[in-house]
Order: sequence, then structure tokens, then C-alpha cells
Amino acid sequence: MQRLLFPPFRALKGRQCLQLLAPRAAPRVQCDCIRRPLRPGQYSTISEVALQSGRGTVSLPSKAAERVVGRWLLVCSGTVAGAVILGGVTRLTESGLSMVDWHLIKEMKPPTSQEEWEAEFQRYQQFPEFKILNHDMTLTEFKFIWYMEYSHRMWGRLVGLAYILPAAYFWRKGWLSRGMKGRVLALCGLVCFQGLLGWYMVKSGLEEKPDSHDIPRVSQYRLAAHLGSALVLYCASVWTSLSLLLPPHELPETRALLWLRRFAHGTAGLVFLTALSGAFVAGLDAGLVYNSFPKMGESWIPEDLFTFSPILRNVFENPTTVQFDHRILGITSVTAITVLYFLSRRIPLPRRTKMAAVTLLALAYTQVGLGISTLLMYVPTPLAATHQSGSLALLTGALWLMNELRRVPK
Repeated sequence: MQRLLFPPFRALKGRQCLQLLAPRAAPRVQCDCIRRPLRPGQYSTISEVALQSGRGTVSLPSKAAERVVGRWLLVCSGTVAGAVILGGVTRLTESGLSMVDWHLIKEMKPPTSQEEWEAEFQRYQQFPEFKILNHDMTLTEFKFIWYMEYSHRMWGRLVGLAYILPAAYFWRKGWLSRGMKGRVLALCGLVCFQGLLGWYMVKSGLEEKPDSHDIPRVSQYRLAAHLGSALVLYCASVWTSLSLLLPPHELPETRALLWLRRFAHGTAGLVFLTALSGAFVAGLDAGLVYNSFPKMGESWIPEDLFTFSPILRNVFENPTTVQFDHRILGITSVTAITVLYFLSRRIPLPRRTKMAAVTLLALAYTQVGLGISTLLMYVPTPLAATHQSGSLALLTGALWLMNELRRVPK
């Protein structure tokens, strides 16, 4: 017992000791050990450790908090996907210009009486879409397109609340790490920017254009910016949620894996670019020209591909060129995904990663089938909306595979 309580001096010799603070009345215990200089982050006494830990909170959240934040961002991604799909249906039903003003709070209450509806309809009649395209529209028909745009705007407000309110709660609870705080702030800022960009897009379709003989529509440039920012918000939310919810694989860093990871990144960028080009197809109604496949009419390359001058204008303003580019991007994307799948089979990968590669391949060919069917059937609204939803699903699959192949930080 004496040896257990008081070990011999030889046993203590050469060991590093931790000197504890003791009351003044108690005698100090001498320790015949060498005091070494402390490295940054070390503490000399237990009291100093407690003092330092009380000065602030731990920056890294617990695993449980990470799972909660990851699930929250996954739900937010779903709300963004819903907004994109609903916005596409609003565009397909030509309802986006039915609400001619924008108020953050005031417009949340829809018209209720007959007088309010007639006043709203009279405001709509003062703008080009009614004068040129819908001059024989009835009040009942106007109510349909108005409610379509109203639901899209209200869903956008729901997206903002889904991001901002939980973010404030998690911030206050200390569940966000330092890096996650910056990322969440960026996501919330992008949500607010997205709402302002949406109204900026709608304004382009409400302006009088006396020199134009085309039907009133929003600017395809602003439509692409609106969709592009929504896709960026969606991708950032999905990537962050997957990084928090899915444990990373410790894959051997071989040359083949490095090339596969780079090819997956390039393929995901190609899928994103193809989805973004769809905004120009929708903005110019380019899906209603050359409704044949694989040829465009009677030829592989149509004659009016470079009608506009300068030539660069055709890429963004010529419906024929816009559809041609979307076809090329779609075919290139599905080809790249096919190559990516076969490359992944040559490397020993975890089961979950292989599942991601198979899912991406299946989504790619499904999306191609939806796109061709939409074109051949002259863009019916249900099929076109499904095709747009497929682009989000395909983008999600590409992000999932990228996340599976991500490098584990050391």
C-alpha cells in the first residue's frame, strides 16, 4: 500500500510533472523534475485550463449538431428545388407577368372581393402582355395566371424563412462552426439576392418596347441569371448537407482516383452548364422550333444557325442556335457521364460510391429521354416541367458522386 501511494523516487525521476495550484497554508511538494518550456496551446495548471476554457465556446460543434444542421440544409435544398420547379411551371403557363408590382409584405394578401380583383385586372391591362397577347382574356383566366405567379412568390418567401430563421437559432445555440457560420451567411445572402433578382427579371417583361414586334417576355439574360443563382444556392446547400451527413471515405490517393475525381468535377460543371442553357431555351421559346430529332428539320446543321450579326448574338438570342447548343450540351453531358461510369468500374470503390455512379448514369439517360420527348411533342407543360425537374435530379446525382470522391482532409 505504501508503494502504491508513495512510489519510489526513482520511478518519478525523468517523468514530466504537472504542478497544481494549492492553498497557501499547505506546504509545497517539491518535484525533482525538469520544467520544459510550454508549446502554444498548452497550460501549466488545471486552473489555467479552466480559465482559458471559460473565455469562449468551443468552435467545433458536436456530431449531433452537425447532423441537425445537415438535415436542415437538405430540407432547404428541397424548398429551393420546389421553387425552381414552380418557377418553370409559371413560365410554361405564361403566368410570370400577371403581378405587375412587388411588395414584400403587402402582396402577401391576395384580392378577396370582386372590386379588388377588378382593380388588379385593370392594372394588368395597362402592360404590354395584355395589349399584345391576352387582349381577350377574361377575369377568370386572369385569376389562374395570377395565382400561379402568387404561389411562386409566396414559395420564395417560404424558402427565405426556411434559411434565415433556423440559421439564427443555430447561431445562437452555438451549433455552427466558424467556417459554417460564413457559409450559412453566404447562403442567406444569396436567398435575399435571389428574390431581388426575380423582380428585376419580371420588370424586363413589363417594359414597353415600341421597336420590337415580338410577344412580351422577360429578358432571357435575366431569366438565366435568376435560374443560375437558384442553381448555385441549390448546389451549395446540397453539397454542404451531404458533407455533414455522409461520412467521407478514406480512399487511397492513386493516380487513377485523382483522374476520376477531376473528371467527376468537370462532368458536374457540364451538367450545370446544360441546365443553365435551358433558361435561354425557355426564355426564347426555342423548344418550339425544329421539333425533330436527331436532325433539325432536314439537316444536321440548320441554315439559320448564324442569322444574327455579330455572330456571338446568335448564341444567346437566336432560338435556332440556342436549341442547337442545348442539344450539343445535353449529348456531351450524357457521353461524359457514361465515360465517368465506366472509369469508376475500373477502380475499387466503396459500395455507396458505386451506387452514386449507377444512379447518375440512370438519371442521365432518363433526362435525355425526357428532353427528346418534350421536343417531339411540342413542349407540353407536364412533360416540360418533368424535364426541368430531371435537370435538378441529374445535378444532385453529380454532386453526390463528387461528394463521395472528395479528398479527406488530413
